[in-house]
Amino acid sequence: MHLSPVGISKRCFLFSLALCALLLLLIPTLQTPQRQGEPPQPRPPARPAGARKGPGPHSTRNATGRGKDSGVTRPPPPVAGPQGRRRAQDRDAAPAGLPGSRSRDPLELKDIFIAVKTTRKYHRSRLQLLFQTWVSEAKEQTFIFTDGEDKELRRKAGGNVINTNCSAAHTRQALCCKMSVEYDKFIESQKKWFCHMDDDNYVILPSLLQLLSSYSHTQDVYLGRPSLDHPIEAAERVKSDGTTSVKFWFATGGAGFCISRGLALKMSPWASLGNFITTAEKIRLPDDCTIGYIIEALLEVPLTHTRLFHSHLENLQRLPTDNVLQQVTLSYGGFENRRNVVSIAGGFSLADDPSRFKTVHCLLYPETPWCPHSVHH
Repeated sequence: MHLSPVGISKRCFLFSLALCALLLLLIPTLQTPQRQGEPPQPRPPARPAGARKGPGPHSTRNATGRGKDSGVTRPPPPVAGPQGRRRAQDRDAAPAGLPGSRSRDPLELKDIFIAVKTTRKYHRSRLQLLFQTWVSEAKEQTFIFTDGEDKELRRKAGGNVINTNCSAAHTRQALCCKMSVEYDKFIESQKKWFCHMDDDNYVILPSLLQLLSSYSHTQDVYLGRPSLDHPIEAAERVKSDGTTSVKFWFATGGAGFCISRGLALKMSPWASLGNFITTAEKIRLPDDCTIGYIIEALLEVPLTHTRLFHSHLENLQRLPTDNVLQQVTLSYGGFENRRNVVSIAGGFSLADDPSRFKTVHCLLYPETPWCPHSVHH
């Protein structure tokens, strides 16, 4: 078969055209292996498991917000101790150390500074009963603030007796003078809690320890019982020629009250080194009212109301008998109302134990040598 040169050229041209078309079709296929061999492009770092965009239930803003809104330190209708607080909020607030959160270290009796305010004329009639009962269980933690030297008292309490050199009169100035010394001595002590008591209070130490253990001493905590059912209103002297009205709650000193160290340190500008007396003169009210004024009106920290503190100003016979030993403080009526005592039975008659402090003590500490044998059973 004879092919002309023109025919061969034509066939070569067609073959070349077909080969080019085939190559064009094969190029994408030939490039695929090359791309697969390239290193992968970097991707945005993956979020850790459980992380959420924006504030979640464990974010800082959320935890702080819940702490502020939880009402932990605000006084709702009076409740007995911290039982009225929401446990879930306490757990959320605990890492931030908000008021109402539990301390990491367990609270011990040695962490509490118990100040007992008295006057020389009551050393024998009142303090003798306290040293015989609850003070005997907390000698190192209890400090007596008085206004006169007493060798017998010094023998019992040693360096824990502080002569304030204040007036023995039961006046606003004298009371504030003693409270000023109490505050300064507490700050010096480095203890975690400051608890003020009167010389007619029985302190149930296990209950006190349990109550304070429910709060953080590094935060703002002011615990006590008001003697009024409404905030007190006082005339605050702003300048020498003017006054303004201010309202605040205060815990009555007659029932006792406790302040955390964190809050006490914030009180320093108005309470330390004699400033307490100056502050009291500004509102012309007694010591316990001045404490409330500094904390609630000036520092804007609300009083945490509790029904576990009791003074002789209330009807103590109305306190349920089965709840007496769960309280933090008790008191008794004075000369004008000796029948105002807690109703509790024990090994002492009312004549032998008119305050009922001995009876309470023997129920709490039945192994005390002077307790009647009937109480042991």
